[in-house]
Amino acid sequence: MAVATTPGYALRDNDLLLDAPADEYVLRLRDLPVEEKPREKLLDLGAAHLSVAELIAIIWGVGTRKEDVLAMAKRTMKEYGEGALAGGNVSAKSLAETAGIPLHKACQVVASLELGRRFYAQHGGRPTFVRNAAQAREYLKDMGTSQKEQLRGLYLSSRYQVIHDEVISVGSLTANIVHPREVFRPAIEHSAVAVIIAHNHPSGSLEPTAADLTVTRQLQEAGRTLGIDLLDHLIIAGDTHTSIIGRE
Repeated sequence: MAVATTPGYALRDNDLLLDAPADEYVLRLRDLPVEEKPREKLLDLGAAHLSVAELIAIIWGVGTRKEDVLAMAKRTMKEYGEGALAGGNVSAKSLAETAGIPLHKACQVVASLELGRRFYAQHGGRPTFVRNAAQAREYLKDMGTSQKEQLRGLYLSSRYQVIHDEVISVGSLTANIVHPREVFRPAIEHSAVAVIIAHNHPSGSLEPTAADLTVTRQLQEAGRTLGIDLLDHLIIAGDTHTSIIGRE
């Protein structure tokens, strides 16, 4: 028997920039343009736009006499592997021996991973990456029990990571109240490339109203102008949902 799967979101390429493969990157950190250095890049674009190696380079701050900090971070990711780090139960001693890095730097990585796990647990295990309507609904499941209608926005990076979550408005949706600037302002502030919006129907109905459809069309047009994708508009009722864009 075939198993039904939820179609995934597809991001348009609104940029004309191409990233060179990691193994072609030969410049040392001090040779990079200021805006490409990890710390400055984080300040300018936000943490979601940095690679794992760049984030680790920021945590370490400096390398060793033999190795540049960014080169060491990239080598560590290559030799130890992101999958091994994500799997949990990483030993600082094992990381230091396998990647050939100082023990205190391995301890910094392990401590950072533990912080991430604890924060993730405190937020109910919500997905940090949203690639389809089912994952968006799971992230926003608390809306299903709300007795007040609200409009929420999930703002995504180019890797489908949720970099910001905002309550845009509270109350019934109308084209007069939900202006595109209120929806896309956080996207611009957080350098998001895509937006998913959702609102709940406390009545339990999943049928979109005329106002729901009008708001969706207006936001799609505004997103195309700005080069920011409106990936979906969900209606959430209890533990069920429907996609306005997906049914058009």
